[in-house]
Amino acid sequence: MTNPNRAAPISASERYDLVDALRGFALCGVLLANMSAFSLYEYLTEQAQATLSSAAFDKVAENALAWLLTHKAVTVFSILFGFGFAMQLERAQARGGDGLRVFLRRMGVLLALGALHTAFWWGDILLVYALAGFALVPMRKWPDRWLVCGGFFVALVATAAVRAGFVAYTGATSPPRAEVMAQAYRALSSPSLSAAFEGNAVLLRWWLPFGGLMLVCFALGRIMLGYWAGRRRLLQDPAAHRPLFKRILAWTLPLGLLTTALQFWQAPLRDALPALKQGFGAHVWVAAVSFSGPLLLGIAFGTVFVLLYLRPRWKRALSQFAPVGRMALSNYLTQTVVCSTLFYGYGLGLGPVYGTPSWFAVWIVLFAAQMAFSRWWLARFRFGPMEWLWRTLTYGRVQPMRIRTPAASATASAD
Repeated sequence: MTNPNRAAPISASERYDLVDALRGFALCGVLLANMSAFSLYEYLTEQAQATLSSAAFDKVAENALAWLLTHKAVTVFSILFGFGFAMQLERAQARGGDGLRVFLRRMGVLLALGALHTAFWWGDILLVYALAGFALVPMRKWPDRWLVCGGFFVALVATAAVRAGFVAYTGATSPPRAEVMAQAYRALSSPSLSAAFEGNAVLLRWWLPFGGLMLVCFALGRIMLGYWAGRRRLLQDPAAHRPLFKRILAWTLPLGLLTTALQFWQAPLRDALPALKQGFGAHVWVAAVSFSGPLLLGIAFGTVFVLLYLRPRWKRALSQFAPVGRMALSNYLTQTVVCSTLFYGYGLGLGPVYGTPSWFAVWIVLFAAQMAFSRWWLARFRFGPMEWLWRTLTYGRVQPMRIRTPAASATASAD
């Protein structure tokens, strides 16, 4: 006999389609944002980038992506991670448990997966989410105001302060960024797999520990906001909170555009205000401006998605992202495998030669394939492959994978 209080993954009927669709939409943006590094374009010097045949288009594309995409998609993705923790606790409490032990096991498994992924791809976010998830645990009973204020403080002030420390630390103890990027480019362009691992290790040695801590603060602040949203049931019943979503949009969109503009105008502002050019406080101020735009615009874009999803016609279109969102872990890891195989030297070795047009081509084809595959897979199986592994390791027992058809269920009952 099944114990109703026993910890178990949620069923498909318990999922919120809006959350899956929003997660899939965010993953689409995360893939495009990662294409600069995947394609090795990010590791080229500005002079080398200028020699590419696509240089004129590249400059326009980079500016557009900086305005519309950079750190915005991962903002939505991170907020949904915090939302998921709130949902887990809510469902566990409904079953008579606190859900904390399950969450800690989930984070432990995610930590291991992230550590393995980081060995291949230094831009991994799973390890960061696991560490931020552990850090969230002591805050789970905070009042709503503390969560919101604390989330903004960690996402902006704490992240900016760590960034200032990162700049000071790397400037004093590490090779110049250009030298690190050049070394990584040579290694990742090599046909040797071991050279690619070494190139990734070069980037990690430069990035850690301050870069990693900065990213944990970046994610933790957003996760705190997502946890607040889950506790307030914003995405469980979005229609009831439509006025609140409109107020959030009214604040975050104009302020996000303003702070993003300030980010682009930093150079003339610093020329006009010499106090912003030097000292730890200057680094904090500049970084806070840099982080405010992505945070606010990320929230605004996610809010627009929710408001559009409440309209029937838009819901039909946007719900196409739901299957890929349900398999976000599998799809995220697959993106690393496919893109490194296409662009790195040990694979097809396309590299950055074709500039940003190659990003968009791979992004469109790969994500379209993931959307189609996710729909096909979930018509037959309960979880994505990596989601199944994550749940199996978390709950300590093999999870049923195949969806049982009515005929199969009737046969099993007869047996």
